[in-house]
Amino acid sequence: MKTLGITLIVLGLIAMIYTGFTYTTKEKVVDLGPIDINKEKKHTVYWPPVAGLVLLIAGGLVMIVDKKK
Repeated sequence: MKTLGITLIVLGLIAMIYTGFTYTTKEKVVDLGPIDINKEKKHTVYWPPVAGLVLLIAGGLVMIVDKKK
């Protein structure tokens, strides 16, 4: 249980510091025989900082419950 609590706390801190990430995909625009034209498209994924706070609190609660046992 202690490992789960520490993991949730670390994930919560990371989620609060980094509120999202960006990744790039390649999309084929034109395909004319030997000629290929590709386009890179960026996608961004965001999550609210409150999600990190919830993970942080859940990790703290797990640590407290584990100490009481």
